[in-house]
Amino acid sequence: MRWTSILAIYALFWSLAVFLVLPFGVRTHEEAGAERIPGQADSAPHGYRFGRLVIRATIVGAVLFGLYYANYVNGWITPADMDYSGTMKG
Repeated sequence: MRWTSILAIYALFWSLAVFLVLPFGVRTHEEAGAERIPGQADSAPHGYRFGRLVIRATIVGAVLFGLYYANYVNGWITPADMDYSGTMKG
């Protein structure tokens, strides 16, 4: 596999991981016991930390990509394994 393919596939896994880890660790102003700004939504996060999100997404993305790459190298699951209609021959 080329390094550009590895980078592109990792970027896809990383962007998926962002959405997976986004809701974890988020607290509203009410949960944190802080004052709300007038006009602020009740569900707005208190003290949002972008750096923590990036670190978590990087770790989860690396683990997911590692599993993908290990499967690519070792061939644990092939397209023929995912063919439930029986049209592929493997």
